[in-house]
Amino acid sequence: MRGLLALSRPLNCLMSAAGVLIGTVAAGGVAAWSSVPVSIGLAALAAALFTAGGNAMNDLFDVETDRINHPERPLASGTVSPRTAKTFTILLFAGSFVAAVFVSAANLAIVLLNAGVIYGYERRWKSQGLPGNLAISYLVGSLFLFAAVAVYSGPVAPLIRGTVLAALASFATAGREITKDIEDMKGDVDRRTLPQRVGAANAGFAAAGFLVIAVGLSLFPAYFGVLGLGYLVVVLLADGMFIYAALHSAANPSRSQRVTKYAMIVALAAFLAGAFV
Repeated sequence: MRGLLALSRPLNCLMSAAGVLIGTVAAGGVAAWSSVPVSIGLAALAAALFTAGGNAMNDLFDVETDRINHPERPLASGTVSPRTAKTFTILLFAGSFVAAVFVSAANLAIVLLNAGVIYGYERRWKSQGLPGNLAISYLVGSLFLFAAVAVYSGPVAPLIRGTVLAALASFATAGREITKDIEDMKGDVDRRTLPQRVGAANAGFAAAGFLVIAVGLSLFPAYFGVLGLGYLVVVLLADGMFIYAALHSAANPSRSQRVTKYAMIVALAAFLAGAFV
């Protein structure tokens, strides 16, 4: 049981569940927690189970490299057998599907789509650089879309907020993933990343472009009037951080990707501020 628990990486699962809970507040406001508490709880559970399944699948695909890089992991160390890990992975994804069914058909559709994306990432896209970056970016953003759909009850405002937050997270993550690949150019001998294909400078421009798009998207809630003044005040700080990261994506990728991570946290705080103020 200890090995299976390690395979699921509980901290990552808790972070996914927390992301859904925060996303429901950002999309539907605090009132959503009192109006549809069961749906929100099941959505958080579905996200946690899905993350656990994805982590287990990752270890199944990376078992050979983990024997060298992470020999302490359950499969690499022999604590958990591949057959047990496969069964565990299937059960986790099945549990996520079942939980999503009781939220809404749209939530189930997102979970099914994401299962295909994560399998494609592990099977093929991870080694191809940019396609893998985009797959991860989509999966990060979909967490907030999943939260918005869970609290949708007719009014369009929650969907606008959730969709913008999801898109912002996706584009910011894409910029950060490319920046990380710039930083890891010399060590990525088993992957054909974008920086390896087009060079660090051109990849830096691509990363900056994704971050600039995230800045543009952040203004949509204010334009549509679906978030209050608190959102605009805080998101401008996040935008400044995104712009700073964009300007340093090629010259200092380590600092850029670190600032992008903090900017995403500030942007999430902006959505929460807009829900309250």
